[in-house]
Amino acid sequence: MKRKLATLTLAGALLTTTGLTANTSTIFAGTNGPNGPNYNGNETIQNERLHSYEEMSDLLHKLDQKSEALQLEVYGQSVKDRDLYLAKFGMNEDNPTILFLTQQHGNETLTTEGALKLIKYLTNNSKEVKHIIENVNILVAPRLNVDGAEGDVNFSLDDYVSGTHTRYNANGVDLNRDHVDREQPETKALHENVLQKYSPDYMIDLHHQGTQTTLGDTGELVSGSILYPTNAEVDEEVREQSKKLGAVVYNAVDSKGYGLLSKYPGGDAQTISRNGLAAEYGISTLLFEMRGMADHYREDYVLGQKSNGYLIQQAVVAMKATLEALADDSLESTDASFWDTLPESNYSGE
Repeated sequence: MKRKLATLTLAGALLTTTGLTANTSTIFAGTNGPNGPNYNGNETIQNERLHSYEEMSDLLHKLDQKSEALQLEVYGQSVKDRDLYLAKFGMNEDNPTILFLTQQHGNETLTTEGALKLIKYLTNNSKEVKHIIENVNILVAPRLNVDGAEGDVNFSLDDYVSGTHTRYNANGVDLNRDHVDREQPETKALHENVLQKYSPDYMIDLHHQGTQTTLGDTGELVSGSILYPTNAEVDEEVREQSKKLGAVVYNAVDSKGYGLLSKYPGGDAQTISRNGLAAEYGISTLLFEMRGMADHYREDYVLGQKSNGYLIQQAVVAMKATLEALADDSLESTDASFWDTLPESNYSGE
């Protein structure tokens, strides 16, 4: 497939490497429904808006120097010895703790862009931010798969559309299937130095899915999909809190008018973070899958940059809404019954 699209993709779809020459190309996508971003067919692919690893690192250090509220920590290293960063706010033992985890898969880039915007937002001194930090402990772990996001891996990406980003880490392992064995340094560090050290009560795990995901069988393209932990070993109270977390996200995205969410048809295995972390640690988890990927061996999974702004903002909206719901304790009274009627995702791609 890469060869088939070589003249179109050039340096790639939604690249996270901003320091490179800005290359453009065209890729075709469907038209979304009235409640989602309007993709309008031809899409330009550009890379200059998104952060490379080096630029992400520089931004985090600059924000850390500027803000007294932010505590920046390196909690481990990747296979290729890149530092793994954790941004911390609050850390009052009497407050609930939430973790936002992004880019377990290196080709799912916009989630990290949203996380970086959230971190920047939390470094301002507004009354709203102070209220959040005074009442919620916030952990943001942007880009777990730092090697895959750079395409710096020990295997060929020739079959990928652009050959620049991969789902897997440098050893060819899917980090989101390594939450039981924890054989990879990235996953091991996350468990030992974040999950076990800070004991979060909540987690939103942000991912991307294929471009042609629809709302049930309506044919209407969605901007994202969500799901709570479905493993049988998860405590029912933990699962219920996860459903409430999902309701907060759904209501926030739905109210904006440019987002349309479906129920993700995910598996039950504990190796998946959504399930394993809920079962092992009692963390109320939510999976949030956003539309399109930066690179893939399937052409219908790759999305051009035309809708980047909408999708990045969708991630920010979801994360800010959960912080506000935790800060004012409104999460507890959130009605999660929408799950009973939320249509499950369908896929109309290849």
